[in-house]
Amino acid sequence: MVSNNSTSYEWNVDESNYFSRIDKFLRKVLKNVPLSAIYKLFRTGKVYVNNTRIKEPSSKLNLGDVVKIIGEDLSKYSRDYKELKPAKMKLDIIYEDEILLAINKPAGVSVHPGKNVNKPSLIEGLKYYGEKNNFEPFLVHRLDRDTSGVMIIAKDRNTARELSNIISSRNVEKKYIALVFGKISSMVIEEPIDNQYAKTIAKPIKYFKTYLNSEKIDLSFLEVEIETGRKHQIRKHLSLKGFPIVCDKDYGDFRRNRQFMKKYELKRHFLHCKQMKFTFDGKQYDITAMLSEDLQKIIKLLELESGQI
Repeated sequence: MVSNNSTSYEWNVDESNYFSRIDKFLRKVLKNVPLSAIYKLFRTGKVYVNNTRIKEPSSKLNLGDVVKIIGEDLSKYSRDYKELKPAKMKLDIIYEDEILLAINKPAGVSVHPGKNVNKPSLIEGLKYYGEKNNFEPFLVHRLDRDTSGVMIIAKDRNTARELSNIISSRNVEKKYIALVFGKISSMVIEEPIDNQYAKTIAKPIKYFKTYLNSEKIDLSFLEVEIETGRKHQIRKHLSLKGFPIVCDKDYGDFRRNRQFMKKYELKRHFLHCKQMKFTFDGKQYDITAMLSEDLQKIIKLLELESGQI
């Protein structure tokens, strides 16, 4: 339910619109408002839950809460919004039961539709699969467009709510595989991200050497575990410590990325969600996704080359 008077808007949180995070809730109910404007509402103190001002977009909601926007005329926004349409898509399903689905997400596929993106998003492919198998898919976490690996999908809203809470409360083991520039030792990184606590644990699996334009380069093949789930956490933390992920266009080494892409034909950053372990509804889940073929190829080439250097 929503009520408004041009500068005041109110919603009751119920089963039909519930999301565990306030920003996700607002993105759902304010489809015609740009994301940048939604996050500005938090910064400018116009978002309230149960009459308490909320400035943190990741703040939690509960059923029965009352969400308000005060002091902003939302009718001025007219962002185009297209309802999600099911799209046939090949899904690499690695686990499925009656309440959840796990896939090995391919790189290059966006989780949600985006601007100037013509091919279907993952959620549209999941909606197609869900229609064929009589369930509605709900995403409970995210992976970047160019990150591959384990992706968990709930088959109903209640399961989605509970799984989201498990993941956000850190009661889940999340392990990634990454290739970075430089020779790194085991390390724990706890630098804040966006003023929030973040913890990343990096452990080397293997070291490689290669030549990029006649320059001898060290590379580290890592297992990375995160105990928090901040946006771009692994990519930001490793770059901050001087070990950027290979071919990371946002936080990486531009010159070396270009050289590496040209030599090895890698078209995305080398980051893969290898494993997620958690307990839900009395059951232990241990879901693992094989390293994707493009990344396996890079490792094989580096193994051959390192033996010759």
